[in-house]
Amino acid sequence: MRRIVLPPSAARLTRRGWIFAVVGTVMMVLAFWGNQTDLFFIGCLLAVAPLVALGYTVIRPGEVEVVRSFRPPIVAAGHEALVVLDLRNQSMRPLDGVSWRDPSTLDMGAGKPRALGLPALDRYRSGPPTGPDCVRLEYTVKPRTRGVFAVGPVSIERTDPFGFARREHAIGQPRDLIVTPQVTSLPDSGGAVARGDGSVRDLVRSVSPMSDELIAREYRPGDPMRRVNWPATARYGEIMVRQEEHQSNPEARIILVTTGQGGGHPEGRLASAFELAIELVASMGVHLLDAGLKVQIVETGPSQLAPGPTQIHGGLRGDAPFVCRAPGGERELLEGLANLTPVERTTTAEDSGSSEAAYPDSGGGSRLPTFAVLWNASPADAAELAGMRGRCEPAIAFLLDPVTPSVRGILRDAGWWCVSLNSSRDIPTVWEGALARRATGSDDD
Repeated sequence: MRRIVLPPSAARLTRRGWIFAVVGTVMMVLAFWGNQTDLFFIGCLLAVAPLVALGYTVIRPGEVEVVRSFRPPIVAAGHEALVVLDLRNQSMRPLDGVSWRDPSTLDMGAGKPRALGLPALDRYRSGPPTGPDCVRLEYTVKPRTRGVFAVGPVSIERTDPFGFARREHAIGQPRDLIVTPQVTSLPDSGGAVARGDGSVRDLVRSVSPMSDELIAREYRPGDPMRRVNWPATARYGEIMVRQEEHQSNPEARIILVTTGQGGGHPEGRLASAFELAIELVASMGVHLLDAGLKVQIVETGPSQLAPGPTQIHGGLRGDAPFVCRAPGGERELLEGLANLTPVERTTTAEDSGSSEAAYPDSGGGSRLPTFAVLWNASPADAAELAGMRGRCEPAIAFLLDPVTPSVRGILRDAGWWCVSLNSSRDIPTVWEGALARRATGSDDD
């Protein structure tokens, strides 16, 4: 905790103070012209009272200590977070006649904060922060957009007992609230890996060509009957079931187009499409991590998830991907996506004139399940994805609304399975249907 002295700020009159000052001044002028001593005295009293109030708010700055925390410390967009403020009076004078608000919550789209009365605080007393010189303030915020928002400092407004003047102070230091993108739950039929006996799912078996051979083992309670291995049962004289001998390090790759027109924060339809793309990447990443896979996130622009002095070409041109794995990978992924923005691709002499993707081969030549998310892709982006098709099996591209037919044509000609996505409500259906279409060999038109 840090001791914060209320910094000096400009005191100003309230509406009541201005009314008293103006009325008092008018009465003084009229009394002077009419030689009315009593009226002049009353006018002086009315005009001077607001000035005295200004002095009152200036000479009693006070000292306050504030500690801010969030519950939970990381919240998904559209969900509520509790902001907890612990204030303690550090002055030897009581603190009263104060209101407070948190104006910085406007940045996260949480609504306009309103001023609330602060309970009176007794003078400072040594000891644990639980006495009458302390107060705990709590309020909830519901950020509508993802991002990393600096919440704070608290704005404390002091007024005089008559409400003639006020003075605002900023207390404490801002603290970051991480708002992650929304995560849509994907159906289990879309894929996971084996997480226990009798709970084998389909991702590695259905989309990864690297699954190992099947082996037989004895039947255990909970095993589905469809997995009974009848030849092995007849051979051993007891019920045997099929079990995949899973690879030790199953992986999947997610490619996100981050190069937008001009970079920065897009507007309008492009902004909506980019946010939908982020939500889709978050949903797929969490789902694959929960299934036990190691997930690579590849950005087409300079890396923001794994920044570095050499991460400037883009993930399809040699930059190392962002890799996460369970446990802990879900939080790492969502925190990284919280502040992701479209960027401009940095073109250098090294990658100019090369139309082939230079994606780093970290899998020893293996072909990984790959899911590309395109929201504002150019033909150049599509050409790079087409160039790495041989390293992807399956290769599924989710195309959002702004993607042009020419981009779709380039990908389809290269062997990518193209699937359209128009809204977040369609994410579970599109995810499940993409693998189904891949299994039947049909494309999304």
